[in-house]
Amino acid sequence: MYHIIINPASRTGKGITLWKDVIAPALQKEDVSYRTYLSEKPGDIATIASDVYRTEKERPLYFIVLGGDGSVNEFLQGLPDTKDVILGYIPTGSSNDLARDLGFSKKPADNLERILHTGSPRWMDLGTAVLADGTVRRFANSCGIGFDAAVCEQTNRSKMKKFMNKIGLGKLSYLGIALMQLFAAKKVSATLTLHDKEPIEIKNMLFTAGMIHRFSGGGFMFGPTADDNDGVLDLCEVGDIPKLLVLCALPTAFWGKHFIFSGINAHTADSYNICSSAPMWVQTDGEVIGKTDRITIRCEKHAIQIIV
Repeated sequence: MYHIIINPASRTGKGITLWKDVIAPALQKEDVSYRTYLSEKPGDIATIASDVYRTEKERPLYFIVLGGDGSVNEFLQGLPDTKDVILGYIPTGSSNDLARDLGFSKKPADNLERILHTGSPRWMDLGTAVLADGTVRRFANSCGIGFDAAVCEQTNRSKMKKFMNKIGLGKLSYLGIALMQLFAAKKVSATLTLHDKEPIEIKNMLFTAGMIHRFSGGGFMFGPTADDNDGVLDLCEVGDIPKLLVLCALPTAFWGKHFIFSGINAHTADSYNICSSAPMWVQTDGEVIGKTDRITIRCEKHAIQIIV
């Protein structure tokens, strides 16, 4: 039995069209059992996942999520446990960074074929972020603290993003907002502690991204060597670097070449802590969860199975 959770608002409202015109007709031709669940507002996907997990006794439990990175992120929050879940993913979002790293097709029908016939489950790491107020958030792709999360916060409430997504230029809206946030960012010092290593003092931390997968922000390769089943997070730490130099470095992140710039550093760790002199925005998989001045991020090795 496949439990199919559909986010109709994904890809600026095209998610429901893709479901009705492509996926639903294809499923009707298949000899498989499935139930569908339609989200209507933020939080519904987590609630649906939780309800199905608690009421269905079959294990492993097969889910298919039709949506974007944020839909997968919300789905993870609803699971009491991820170890006995097998996830099928049909990306219909605007960024699709998770699907990009996994090499999934851009065609929904191809992804359904992979889930039902050609693919097979394999283990994938997940991350967990714990904020100072006790908030706990799982993530499948990345967790960013600082500048990139502030960009997500403004982008997610931007009318321009919706328009640019409709005409296929969503990356331009992200870049435009990134430029505004870059010059508006105030100086924040921070201490980064990697597992049991000596603390790293950063006089002016712009952001730190902990990567399970390679891509974030709609195609920026902040973690060019990230591996989703090695049990560690790849960190991109940006601090003590002139803002004008960031302008030069940011485009190179599309190809993962940003570490050639002084002040942009790579680290790996299975867990790390950040303490900052002022609260900073935090995002997981592009979903902003608030501000904090203390955060702990951990990698959960082989936490969920995904069909690839």
